[in-house]
Amino acid sequence: MLWKDKMQKQKIKQAITKDKSILEIVAEYPEVVPILMGYGLHCVGCHFSQFDTLENGARIHGMSKEDFNMMLKDVNALVSELKKK
Repeated sequence: MLWKDKMQKQKIKQAITKDKSILEIVAEYPEVVPILMGYGLHCVGCHFSQFDTLENGARIHGMSKEDFNMMLKDVNALVSELKKK
């Protein structure tokens, strides 16, 4: 399998992507709020959350790329568990 195909497959599995707005994520999966806040992304209730993507919000708040990737992995793991129930 080509690397590009593998990455596309991985994106399909992720319920939460870096391009979703924070408001959209919180509205659909409110259970992830403690994870986001634990990583320092406290803007989940901010009025700008409707405009900022998860990636942009993390960048604005000074989150490292490594921390962002871990946060994204953690929220998707939680959502995956929620969908199994």
